[in-house]
Amino acid sequence: MDSSTTAGLWDRLTGIQSAPERWLVIATGLVALAAVGPRPLWRMSRNAITIAHEGGHGLIALLTGRRLDGIRLHSDTSGVTVSRGRPTGLGMVLTAAAGYTAPSLLGLGGAALLSAHRITLLLWAATALLVAMLLMIRNAYGALTVILTGGAFLLVSWLAPAEVQAVFAYGVVWFLLLGGVRPVFELGAKRRHGGAPDSDADQLGRLTHVHPVVWLLLFHVVALCSLIGGGRWLLAL
Repeated sequence: MDSSTTAGLWDRLTGIQSAPERWLVIATGLVALAAVGPRPLWRMSRNAITIAHEGGHGLIALLTGRRLDGIRLHSDTSGVTVSRGRPTGLGMVLTAAAGYTAPSLLGLGGAALLSAHRITLLLWAATALLVAMLLMIRNAYGALTVILTGGAFLLVSWLAPAEVQAVFAYGVVWFLLLGGVRPVFELGAKRRHGGAPDSDADQLGRLTHVHPVVWLLLFHVVALCSLIGGGRWLLAL
């Protein structure tokens, strides 16, 4: 790759792009809400939230010095991330807390990039994260899911017109912000009915001796505050 090509790619990555009109931003939000709302659609779209959830566990495990053995994604939209290290301590706590907060925090970070008109940077960063996650996937369904998701980002970022890239990016970020809220409410409902005894909140309760409801409340706060803050950035309020 010659220097002119490298410079062109760098300029494209670091340059700013025009945001879509506000009505399009609102429309992408409504489409994302539709993907999160009805149960039949949610059964399919929740796979993307699971990617973010398990990716959050994996990323924080690595950042805190744990050894990441692998990630599995299942067709029922569940997932498992296995890491090695101390069974207690701050690293384990942060790793356990990262799952339910990851989609919302990724959405908030994406909203910050879009508010700065860094659409290409957002798309390429998401593609890079998906490629890195693919290296840690340990089952066929998980690999297929991540490849299809990463392929969509790659095709849009390289082949689609700027307007389509903008709409796609806003839709993805809205989906992360909205999709990060529903699993937390679902977890609360399961726990009220005696389900999910080994959920992230329950594991955190055992690790910290803080009641799981407190951790569940923290998940709610992160999800709702990210939605409010990210929504304001997306709508340029």
